[in-house]
Amino acid sequence: MSRRVVVTGMGAVTPIGVGVHTFWESIKQEKIGFAPITRFDASDYKCRMAAEVKDFRPEDFMDKKSARRMELFCQFAVAAAGEALQDAALDMEKEDPYRVGCSIGSGIGSLQAIEREHARLLEKGPSRVAPLFVPLMISNMAAGNVSIAFGLKGKSLNVVTACATGTNSIGEAFRSIQYGDADVMLAGGTEGAVSPIGIAGFTSLTALSDSTDPARCSIPFDRDRSGFVMGEGAGVVVLEELEHARKRGARIYAEVLGYGCTSDAFHITSPAEDGSGAARAMENAMADGNVAPEDVTYINAHGTATHHNDLFETRAIKLAFGEHARKLRINSTKSMIGHLLGAAGAVEFIACVKELEEGFIHRTVGLQESEEELDLDYCRESRQEEVPYALSNSLGFGGHNASILIGNVRNYK
Repeated sequence: MSRRVVVTGMGAVTPIGVGVHTFWESIKQEKIGFAPITRFDASDYKCRMAAEVKDFRPEDFMDKKSARRMELFCQFAVAAAGEALQDAALDMEKEDPYRVGCSIGSGIGSLQAIEREHARLLEKGPSRVAPLFVPLMISNMAAGNVSIAFGLKGKSLNVVTACATGTNSIGEAFRSIQYGDADVMLAGGTEGAVSPIGIAGFTSLTALSDSTDPARCSIPFDRDRSGFVMGEGAGVVVLEELEHARKRGARIYAEVLGYGCTSDAFHITSPAEDGSGAARAMENAMADGNVAPEDVTYINAHGTATHHNDLFETRAIKLAFGEHARKLRINSTKSMIGHLLGAAGAVEFIACVKELEEGFIHRTVGLQESEEELDLDYCRESRQEEVPYALSNSLGFGGHNASILIGNVRNYK
């Protein structure tokens, strides 16, 4: 059994706005979320910039007792999920809770809890480690807390595929509805890893930009790119079986058409140099959605601003699309919000839905000049044009490749 799946609600917590409306208006205004780190003293760090969420008050989205029992990544997830449910106007009292599931992942979980409790272990001994340390820290608690907060008793998943987590989470929710395991799924990703060990670890890996210029620290596809800027936040969408959505009169934003996954089986951090794994993921997503490559006009790229990713992803796009690659609009939302790790694909999925809805393709902010092999259209300027399909890519450490294809709802009315 294969059922059609649509998007009926969205929620976002991002470095350029809390709430989808604020996030999207910031995207259109080309706002950037980069600033010196405030979550800890980073003065001795080589990389001192991050894309932190501003003006987030957990008590606006949950009671104080619940907030105290959640780490930041879970608070972000619950906030985004609450907005998505409200946006979808889904009344859980009228739903079979065992047919409403949750697929929300985090690439890391809580590094802050590990740092805090490890320090307590060393200073005060093992008996003083907090009783809730483990359930606060583990990454599946985003899905767990969202399910608890909103009474979702159906299938509950926690995907952990590093930077592909958000896209895989939405893709697996799509499959769950397609195959009849659920009628509704809350799906997405969340991350809150701007912490001393998180920044230090990615810096040692030489993955982070060491630029202190907010306008030039995250510049995907630019010849002067030097790494990504770590971001934080969450993106959650409500996916729903088409007829279920129609019966309750839901507003439909877009249709999820196809989903493709592969593994590079190549290296723990670098994508395959020829782009073959990512190319196959894109090909699989288009084949799954029965959409020809020449009908796709827009890709929201993984586009991290690392040297390897942007070069190898460009090769992947050329491999998947052939000559049609030169006709594609390709942009990177990370040029404004940084790299949200496990939340990246989910927030970028929301950007894609809004681009389809409004016929607007945002600029890759900060991009000035690309190098010789990066010779595609990376959207140096925003464009107002019809977007029939959007393909969103996410590539994770370990060789995880995920692509998801969505279609403009106007195609199906």
